[in-house]
This record gives sequence, C-alpha cells and structure tokens, in this order.
Amino acid sequence: MSFGDNLRALIEERDITQKELAKKLNIAPSTLGSYVQNVREPDFATLKMFANFFDVSTDYLLDHSVKECSTRQENELLRVFRSLSEEQQYICIEQSKVFMLVNQKRKEEI
Repeated sequence: MSFGDNLRALIEERDITQKELAKKLNIAPSTLGSYVQNVREPDFATLKMFANFFDVSTDYLLDHSVKECSTRQENELLRVFRSLSEEQQYICIEQSKVFMLVNQKRKEEI
C-alpha cells in the first residue's frame, strides 16, 4: 500500500476525521487531503509527526517494512488492539502474558 493508503487506514482505525487530525497536528486540511489521496508525500519532519501520533514506524507508513504472512485472526487482533485506549492495551498485554505463562506451565507438566 502507498503512504496515503496507510495513512487513510490509520485515520479510519482511530475513528477520527481528517479535519480533526489536521487540527491536532497543526497542518492544513487540504495538505492532509493531498497526502491521503496520494497526490503528494510529506517531508521527513511531517512523516515523523504522523508516526508519533499513530505510534507506528516511518517504515510502516511508507510501507518499507518486511512483509510477514498474517492470518485473518492476527489482522483482526491488531485492528482491535489499535482501537483500544492506552490503558485497555496495557490490560490486554498483561492478560496475554498470563495466558502465555499458563500455556508454558501446561507444556512443562506434560
């Protein structure tokens, strides 16, 4: 996917409007629209600002990351996780760690 496609997906995942994002990042809505529509790409400082806001890497935004095969369940889990609040994400991670420990203990008992 292109930068604009990745940016659009992140905006949709966060359930915010382009206008809200432009205001939060102090950029013109028309500029943001040109990024989302793949008319132009941001400079490095703006790219970093998007990465920090969405808590993703610049490689992710530019689609330079190494692709791994993900299952539908993994994609769904990631989509849901990104929609959670920071506190809910923390709880989700901690609960997942408990599940891992339980599985490890079960394997050791066998």
